[in-house]
Amino acid sequence: MATEDDMLALDNQLCFALYAANRAITARYRPLLAELKLTYPQYLVMLVLWEAGQDGRTVRVSDLCKRLRLDSGTLTPLLKRLAERGLVTRQRDTDDERVVTVAPTDKGAAMRQQAKDIPGRLMCGTGVGQERIVALRDELRSVLSLLEAQGEPSDL
Repeated sequence: MATEDDMLALDNQLCFALYAANRAITARYRPLLAELKLTYPQYLVMLVLWEAGQDGRTVRVSDLCKRLRLDSGTLTPLLKRLAERGLVTRQRDTDDERVVTVAPTDKGAAMRQQAKDIPGRLMCGTGVGQERIVALRDELRSVLSLLEAQGEPSDL
């Protein structure tokens, strides 16, 4: 049985394992994304836009915030930088000016082809098999879903 001291050990913290793994994976992405001159958050935005763009859809900024689990204060400057580089367009809805939609430009859509090999290159040489990666991803999605269904934790 774990003691209170064991419960407080850094290596026993789920949050630290997730944090450290996230940092390690993001560090592996950095040189690959540098070839595209994208930061990791910009890459995530482009992934969502490429996905929607295949169907010819634009994405509302509010939906992008939800999908990426980011607030608009974080996402807006990121989108502005992507627009300045000519990778995305931002447009206000004519019926409701509060609604802003985003879509990849032709240049941004073309970048998708350049990015296609990033996932494979990322995992190459890690020794982690695809089945294990898929199982881990699915388990993390399940945990995330449970946590989000519970909402914000209240003060205990």
